[in-house]
Amino acid sequence: MSGLIALLDDVAAISKVAAASIDDVAGQAVKAGTKAAGALIDDAAVTPKYVHGFDASRELPIVWKITRGSLFNKMVILLPIALLLTVFAPWLITPLLMIGGAYLCYEGAHKVASLFHHSDTHDAEKHTHTETPGAALEEKRVAGAIKTDFILSAEIMTIALSTIPASDTLLTKALILAVVAVGVTVAVYGSVALIVKADDVGLHLAQRRTGPLAALGRGIVIIMPHLMTLLTIVGTAAMIWVGGQIIVHGLHDLGWHMPYDIIHHWAEGAAAAVPSIAGIATWVTTAFFDGIVGLVLGLALLPIVTKVLNPIIEATITPLIARFSKA
Repeated sequence: MSGLIALLDDVAAISKVAAASIDDVAGQAVKAGTKAAGALIDDAAVTPKYVHGFDASRELPIVWKITRGSLFNKMVILLPIALLLTVFAPWLITPLLMIGGAYLCYEGAHKVASLFHHSDTHDAEKHTHTETPGAALEEKRVAGAIKTDFILSAEIMTIALSTIPASDTLLTKALILAVVAVGVTVAVYGSVALIVKADDVGLHLAQRRTGPLAALGRGIVIIMPHLMTLLTIVGTAAMIWVGGQIIVHGLHDLGWHMPYDIIHHWAEGAAAAVPSIAGIATWVTTAFFDGIVGLVLGLALLPIVTKVLNPIIEATITPLIARFSKA
């Protein structure tokens, strides 16, 4: 009997450790996902355009194809690479994070610049109104969406990796990254599915229901374009801010402290000026100047990315993505 009690005590102890580990993994995964908010919002804002022009019956299948590709990007390609980095080249994490941050700055600056030039040169938007929707265009759109997702997913996974304590075991790191990968993908593309079908739901309610439900349907149809515009603006601002923050903190970690120290000094000054809301003043000031850094860097990168990096990606990554999307 005493042996059974001892065994039960051991089981209870193991269960507590396992529960604590699960809580720790979940907590760190949430923290990592929060830090990657800029990339997440932009992903959710950008993806609906890939189903534009297709029959309503193809919208969810297209979103599912992109979701599957996103999971492949994160789980099969990026997660193993992240784990290899932690083992063999942890010193590369900060530079890679900064590269991803620079890309976020570029993407945000590209969107800002397009407002003034009244054009957008993203591959995914080319021929949007000139090609007839069909299987070929669908595969092309899916491949373009998965390519964009690969870059954003790489940034998300790198941000997640940077938040994990170095003392954690390789298994714990793998679990955290896997939770982030699945959670982020479900959150982003679940939201995308809701967004692309919201108009259909609203139209159905407006046409086939009466009273409050019909009014709700009309409201959904009216508000969705404005919601998409707001989401795009917020996503762009978040990308520039997060990208600039990553660059400033990365330079600080690598030994160039001046940008971080200057922004930190200005934030302290803002907090001192309005002590009643010191925390808010600190955050707003820091985010604003991180955003300025991000915008300036992004604008500087525009010609480099469009004339050098994009052709390289088109020649290497795009064919692989196209092959997978047809599988």
